[in-house]
Amino acid sequence: MQLASSGGRRLRHVALAARKLALEDGRTVTRKELSAAAREAGKALDLRPAQRAVLSELVACWGEQEWERLLVWPSNDYLMSRTGLTERAIRRILRQFIDLQLIAPKDSPNGKRYAVKDLAGQVVDAFGFDLTPVYARRGDWAVVLMEQKQLREVQKRAFDEVTICRRAAEEALSALSEHFPDVDRSEFETRLKALQTRTPARSRITLPADVLYAWQLLRTDVEEFFYEAGKAGLGVLHINDNKGSPSESCNKGFPKKAEAVRHSEQMPEHLSPELILEACPTVSNYGQPVRDLADIVAAGRYLRASLGANESAWAEAVEGLGTVRAAIAVIYVLQLYEDDAARNGGDSRIKNPGGYFRALTRMVKSGKIDLAVELLAMRRRRMS
Repeated sequence: MQLASSGGRRLRHVALAARKLALEDGRTVTRKELSAAAREAGKALDLRPAQRAVLSELVACWGEQEWERLLVWPSNDYLMSRTGLTERAIRRILRQFIDLQLIAPKDSPNGKRYAVKDLAGQVVDAFGFDLTPVYARRGDWAVVLMEQKQLREVQKRAFDEVTICRRAAEEALSALSEHFPDVDRSEFETRLKALQTRTPARSRITLPADVLYAWQLLRTDVEEFFYEAGKAGLGVLHINDNKGSPSESCNKGFPKKAEAVRHSEQMPEHLSPELILEACPTVSNYGQPVRDLADIVAAGRYLRASLGANESAWAEAVEGLGTVRAAIAVIYVLQLYEDDAARNGGDSRIKNPGGYFRALTRMVKSGKIDLAVELLAMRRRRMS
């Protein structure tokens, strides 16, 4: 196709496809609705900041006319002044929008963008860009965003599984070192270091499937090796540290804190399993029904690894708060992390959930934070 000297553009298949997208009969689109569709398109297509800025300015030019097409006609100079970009960048981004079927060009005879007015001075038509595809494809954006959310969830679960396997492997190696110091562990330690190097940080980078499988295999191999080294527990001698009289109570010398923990398992009514389930639906990740305090404790112990909190953090929480409140703190922090990640497109501001859990338990212990109040507020936000 011969280019006109007046500024015409080459015909593209995507431009023709975009023109076929239309609004429903009699549909009037407001600038607010068009802006919402543009934001979803930006997220779905992962547009760069400069692209989002240009698209936002195009949407801002829509005058809410009752037309069949959403036509805007801003000049390149206007877009340059509003975005701070160069004319070359503006032209490049507009071509990219056409390729992405976000806009469809409507060229005038001389290649300029302008409005067509009637004798009364009313705008009846225009030459510029058609934003109809942005709004007409909002169903596509919703599907892509849902797929992205599901992918982030799958990715999160994969990284959680890696964390669980890594900690299990490290604990098994530590147990080998403690109980069987003469056993050669070098092969497993080398594999552990190699996997730590290969494993990417929690980010938008997709975790390779072979890395996840390698962690699972390492955990299985180390635990099986530890099992065989101990001959299924039959080869480990029991160490009897009880030097007291057999007639003495077995609770002699037991920390007084333990008795307090036992009584503290009965939580107040306002800190019930029902409240925890309503405020923190993430407890469903436990995979087992949660009906009472025993289930809450089991869920907290299981989900602790998902935070990346090590055993010492859990022990400190149990010592300071009791087993039940420690488990509730795990569930509460995990819900905070997931809620924040959902609000920020998968990138939570809580970069170290394990450290956050340790800090939270210390603040709860000192009275600076009331877990019941925080859970009630979380449930209120979720139900509003």
